[in-house]
Amino acid sequence: MAKELSEDTAVQLSLKTLGAVAFLIATLVGMWFTLQADIDEARKLPEPPPPDVTRMEFDMKDQMIRNTIMTTQKDVEEIKKSLEKIEDKLYNR
Repeated sequence: MAKELSEDTAVQLSLKTLGAVAFLIATLVGMWFTLQADIDEARKLPEPPPPDVTRMEFDMKDQMIRNTIMTTQKDVEEIKKSLEKIEDKLYNR
């Protein structure tokens, strides 16, 4: 059976509990105003400078590096083939 709340319902809280609730509310209100002040300050700060490297420049450099790696891989394969030929001639295989 549930109790009904009415005007005659008595709620008993200790002073310690009331103090804790008041402290919690004061802390939350303080945090709220601090957060609002930080947001306001951030709005007033100057905009950050543009990035040193643009997206297009980054993409171009990335593509250049990838092409260089592929070219180097082909060169290494050619060197391996040449080395095998030299070894075959040297060791009469």
